[in-house]
Amino acid sequence: MCDAGGYRALRGRSAGQLKGRPWAAAFEESSYEYGSTKYLLLCGLGGMLSCGLTHTAIVPLDLVKCRMQVDPSKYKGILSGFGVTLRDDGLSGLARGWAPTFLGYSMQGLFKFGLYEVFKIRYTELLGQKKAYEWRTGLYLAASASAEFFADVALAPMEAVKVRMQTQQGYARTLRAAAPKMYGEEGLWAFYKGVAPLWMRQIPYTMMKFACFERTVEALYKYVVPKPQSQCTKSEQLAVTFVAGYIAGVFCAVVSHPADSVVSVLNKEKGSTAFEVLRRLGFKGVWKGLFARIIMIGTLTALQWFIYDSVKVYFKLPRPPVPQAPKSRK
Repeated sequence: MCDAGGYRALRGRSAGQLKGRPWAAAFEESSYEYGSTKYLLLCGLGGMLSCGLTHTAIVPLDLVKCRMQVDPSKYKGILSGFGVTLRDDGLSGLARGWAPTFLGYSMQGLFKFGLYEVFKIRYTELLGQKKAYEWRTGLYLAASASAEFFADVALAPMEAVKVRMQTQQGYARTLRAAAPKMYGEEGLWAFYKGVAPLWMRQIPYTMMKFACFERTVEALYKYVVPKPQSQCTKSEQLAVTFVAGYIAGVFCAVVSHPADSVVSVLNKEKGSTAFEVLRRLGFKGVWKGLFARIIMIGTLTALQWFIYDSVKVYFKLPRPPVPQAPKSRK
């Protein structure tokens, strides 16, 4: 589980310094020091696996969702969209764009989760233990927004290639064909013209994803789980992670969907700007494909947190408990 707010064991503290604290055992059993370079790199690895694998697994749904956004007259719904895709492109057409999806979202996951841990530690050090607990929701929001800013720069090139492959019929079937073609037509700008809309979509999404997840985990252990977190098995804790991740995912989908629609249309077309696309789509148009996105993002977010937390368990990374008020505040 992510360290949720109190961060009582910042980098540099030894197990001896943690003696007498209720979370000390979790760190003594760990293979890596909390906040160390190896710890942060393994968090990044967990992010790569969680984002790369999950986004690749749902490429067919993502493809239909993108086509519903850019051509709603032809792709009118999820089921009919799958039917039209199968008729036009065959079964293999549902996997179009899997390579840029895997590469792009693996890089995004590396920066998203790895830098989230970095910024969370740094902002906690700046605030101090008491304020970090009292302002923990704001801390989650700030750390996740900071991390996603850099994650989107890493994602933008492959996201542009993916959308072009999925939404322009006959453009290119493979990453090796699409990327050089885009560069030849529009230069380097073709891969980064969608970075600003990506920030519009992904930063609110990630802020909701991390803050909602952290606070939902806290609420589940406080109000739903019938025993303290310290008495839960690793499997039970991973189950809480999955449930909290799905709840967070539903909110993420709603918050980020309008910008997602703009990104899909923008990367399909040449020479358009985000404001032009937004004006053309209108209020109703930006919500096309929302139900598909809720299903996709809810499942995606739950699986991402589950995989990320499983990586922490596998490598025995420090997984501190949910936040508790500092003794002075109590």
